[in-house]
Amino acid sequence: MNSPSFRMPARRLATVATVTALAAGPLALTGVSPAHATGDHGRASAVVLRTGLDVSLLNKSVNVPLTVSLNDVQAPRSAEKTTLTATLDAVDGGRPFNVLRAEVAEARATATATKAEGSTTLAHARLHVPGLPLLSLIEVEQVTARATCEVGRKPFATTGVPGSVTVLGKRVALSAGGPTDVEVPGVGEVRLDLSSTRTTARTAAATALELKVSVNPLKLNVAEVDGTLTLAEATCRTPQPESAAQPPAERATPPADVQPQGEPAEADLAETGGSPTTPYLMGAALALLAAGGAAVVLARRRG
Repeated sequence: MNSPSFRMPARRLATVATVTALAAGPLALTGVSPAHATGDHGRASAVVLRTGLDVSLLNKSVNVPLTVSLNDVQAPRSAEKTTLTATLDAVDGGRPFNVLRAEVAEARATATATKAEGSTTLAHARLHVPGLPLLSLIEVEQVTARATCEVGRKPFATTGVPGSVTVLGKRVALSAGGPTDVEVPGVGEVRLDLSSTRTTARTAAATALELKVSVNPLKLNVAEVDGTLTLAEATCRTPQPESAAQPPAERATPPADVQPQGEPAEADLAETGGSPTTPYLMGAALALLAAGGAAVVLARRRG
C-alpha cells in the first residue's frame, strides 16, 4: 500500500511541471526565441565641386590628372570653405592654384535614426582650370542641390540653378530641355547639363550642374584641358528603423518513415472552431500528463 508521505512530493512534482510549461508559453513550446533587427542610420553626402580632368602640357608631352573633390563631406559633417585650391606638380611650378572662389561654398550632410539629408549651396562663384588664369571657365550667381531621405516618406531631390550663367566670358541662357553647348573661338568648348535628379525607393541624388570641358587656349598646346566638372551635388539613403519582429516558427519536419495525414493544421482549426492558441494548450496538456505519469511511477516505486 502506498504511503501518504510519498504522495505529496509526487503531486508537487506534477504541479511544478504544469506551472513551468504554462509560464514558458509559446516560446517554450515552439523552441523559437525573438530576434531583434539592428537599425541603419542611413547615409548622406554633399560636395561643392568634383573634377575629373586631364591636363596636357607642352603638346601633350606631360599629362597631369586633376581629380579632386572639394568641400566633400559625409554625414554627419559640414564644410564652409569659400576659397578652394588644388595643386598640380607640373603647373605653375607646383604651386597651388585656385580652382574655385566663391562668397558661399557650403556642403552639409546629416543623418539621424529617422532622416538623412545632404545639401550644397554655392553663391557668386568663379571656376578656373589650368591654362586660363585670367578667364573664368564658368561664373554662377547661385546653385543649390538637396537630397532628403526620411523614414515613412518617399525620397526627393531638388536643385536650384539660375536661368543664365557666364561661360568663358560669354553670357548664356540655360535650357531644361537638354544640354547647352558653348563655343568660344581660340579658347575652347563647354557643354553644360542642367539640373539632374534621381530617386529610388530608399535613395535620392541631386546635381546642380555638370560641365564637359575641352579647352586649348589659342591652340598653343600649352595647357589643354579635357574632362568633366560637377558643381553642387548631394545624395542620401533612407535610415532603416530598428524593429523587434519575431520570425515565423518553422514547421517541424516529420520523420522520413511517417507520412503526413489529413488536411493542413489551418484547415482543421477553421473547421473545428479552434484558435491559434490550441497547439500551445495541447502542448501544456501533454507536459502535464507526462509530469503526472512520472509522479505516479515514482510514488509506486517508493510505496
